Amino acid sequence: MAQKTNRLYKSRLFVMIFEEKKKLLELYNAVSGKHYEDPELLEINTLDNAIYMSMKNDISFLIDARLALYEHQSTYSPNLPLRFFLYLADLYSDMIRNVNLYSSKKVQLPTPHFVVFYNGERKQPDRKILKLSDLYSVVEKEYKLNLEVLMLNINSGHNPELMESCHTLWEYAEYTNRVRTYAKEMAVDKAVEQAVTECIQEGILKEFLEKNKAEAMKVSIYEYDEERHIRQEREEAWEEGREAVLQSLIRKKLEKGKSLREIADELETEEDEIRRLIESIEQAEEE
Repeated sequence: MAQKTNRLYKSRLFVMIFEEKKKLLELYNAVSGKHYEDPELLEINTLDNAIYMSMKNDISFLIDARLALYEHQSTYSPNLPLRFFLYLADLYSDMIRNVNLYSSKKVQLPTPHFVVFYNGERKQPDRKILKLSDLYSVVEKEYKLNLEVLMLNINSGHNPELMESCHTLWEYAEYTNRVRTYAKEMAVDKAVEQAVTECIQEGILKEFLEKNKAEAMKVSIYEYDEERHIRQEREEAWEEGREAVLQSLIRKKLEKGKSLREIADELETEEDEIRRLIESIEQAEEE
């Protein structure tokens, strides 16, 4: 198993790029359809200490009494609405820490909007709404508490209008796609170095990469390793689940007196694998 990565790393490439207010305003306008021009209208209020299950929100900010929470994801998770809900609770708590909640005066809260920028390898549509209510164990006609997250696919060929409206987002997606592509052919550090060199030469994130080359490369290597680690964990979990099902079926067939070849034929599995699983079953029974 790959070594577990440090999820509390101090930054992520997405954050490094879009914490610059000019770039963040460009992204906000593209997502919301607004046309703000003054970056100083943005008030970034990402909480450094709001961490749930070793994951923290990437960027949150206020603009015109609206609260936007943005996150980049290379792995799909249906639990994103719950994560945003928990983070929002921390954020609101921070905003009203000096407010008397027992007062007769109504507390004013900024209206929240939740967006995930997805560039994982698992196929997803251009746009997808993830709901907190989808996680409830009981289905009801009307939910008293819900939260909706807009997931935008920023892989190549997806959301062309969004990518055209925010060229920086297209550049980010192009760079990360090159890292992922090259890493399939060479060591990840070499893949990152090649992607950085090419992008600078082609004017993709040129100013950012020239200014932050060492840190950007370090973060890119970390993020790719993290993505690979998560993928490996899922593959291992799937394989463990598959083996458990096969072992259960094999036990039943052995009880019926089936031969190794008969079991392999019926389960459409190689005899060597069936033999290995039978040995595992026998070893477990001996223990």
